[in-house]
Amino acid sequence: MDSDLIHVYLMPGMAANPTIFEHFKLPETNYKIHLLEWQIPVKNESFQDYAKRMCEFIKHDNIVLLGVSFGGMLVQEMSEYISVKKLFVVSSVKSHHELPKRLKLLKVTKAYKILPTQLIGNIDLLAKYAFGETIKKRVDLYKKYLSVSDKRYLDWAIKQVVCWDQEEPHPDAIYIHGDKDIVFPHSCEGDCIVIKGGTHIMVINKYKWFNENLPKLIES
Repeated sequence: MDSDLIHVYLMPGMAANPTIFEHFKLPETNYKIHLLEWQIPVKNESFQDYAKRMCEFIKHDNIVLLGVSFGGMLVQEMSEYISVKKLFVVSSVKSHHELPKRLKLLKVTKAYKILPTQLIGNIDLLAKYAFGETIKKRVDLYKKYLSVSDKRYLDWAIKQVVCWDQEEPHPDAIYIHGDKDIVFPHSCEGDCIVIKGGTHIMVINKYKWFNENLPKLIES
């Protein structure tokens, strides 16, 4: 019965669509996966207000909520407004202290205000910004995963990452990070599950780890 299932909501990373989770498989007798998608922010919408609006897409109580990268920041904000059984933050940061120097510099100089215009229509640059690597021979793959190219969204998203003000790790979050993540290279320390060889796109190329271990972590 549906009422006996644990509902698992998955939030992709910046500019990415839910196909990044296409290989996630959990036992259907116990779990039902729901895919969340980025919405275009309204004018001057705060990160907190956006998180509240995203919670409107959560249709169940006591859910499992998992977010990747910028989506990992978002689910930490969303968990303030809904009942969460487990909160997973993958390939992301625990606080603004873990942001790399280049992003901190963007905040100080306010250079983030001119970045998004360069990203629009440049899938290689967007892939480097969102996934930490250039496309090389995988242009079709990244076009598949990176589909949110609205200027208003990119302007807003980059500003929220750069200006995120969370001081401490979320007390209830389970942080999962790859030791080869070059987008957020400072996030393996502290209370964190570290995946050896995991890069910023490990939900795509190390999905077997998640399929095997998420049920154990949910039930623990």
